[in-house]
Amino acid sequence: MGERRLIAALAACLLAVAIPAPAAAAPAAEHAFVVVRPPATDRFWDPLNPAKWAFAHGQVIMTERGDAPEGPRRPFEYAIVDKGPELGSLRYSAEVRIDEPVTRNDRDVVLVFNYQSPTRFYYVHLSQDNTIYPHNGIFVVDDADRERIDDQWNGTTGAPAAIDDTDWHDVRLDYRASTGEIAVHVDDSGLPLMTATDTRFSGGRVGFGSFDNHGRIRDVTVAGTAARP
Repeated sequence: MGERRLIAALAACLLAVAIPAPAAAAPAAEHAFVVVRPPATDRFWDPLNPAKWAFAHGQVIMTERGDAPEGPRRPFEYAIVDKGPELGSLRYSAEVRIDEPVTRNDRDVVLVFNYQSPTRFYYVHLSQDNTIYPHNGIFVVDDADRERIDDQWNGTTGAPAAIDDTDWHDVRLDYRASTGEIAVHVDDSGLPLMTATDTRFSGGRVGFGSFDNHGRIRDVTVAGTAARP
């Protein structure tokens, strides 16, 4: 029910508000509704290690596996959309692909949201393995090792595998800031593949990356309400 309420609210805003192109948009007022379609260029995406990324053919491409960072256990490499306002409630839609061969079972990509710093953010882990704690789920990094928060994890298995091939997949992440409700859809699934509720962070930036693999993203659209200053 919470996911449907969020979708309805965002759809109503999209119908009621004319949104300028991101490059021309002024800083958004508190609670203003905005749509961001970041181009696949390094002017809009800020990678941890630029040498591991390429921007071509409308795609943001992580070309190499990342290196484990110091500090809390968290994704090794990602790029953050650093232009435009930080967002609270949002819908993050895109097409993603994992470039690792399917013979590697731990292959993954991640969607980052509510990014506030390198050790404070949420991420969705999309993998073909759903049998170990760090794979195929929703996680929070809060100045400590990543913590799994999705409803589907029962201690031994999680949601069905999100991506088990090297094809492009449609992914949609809905987040409601007032309640902390999170829902993740893959390939226009009628019901969300993953859900969670967590209120530690209520706004920030979005991004894309991987734990220790590599992949790519395209056709990114992020629609939502500007976070409180």
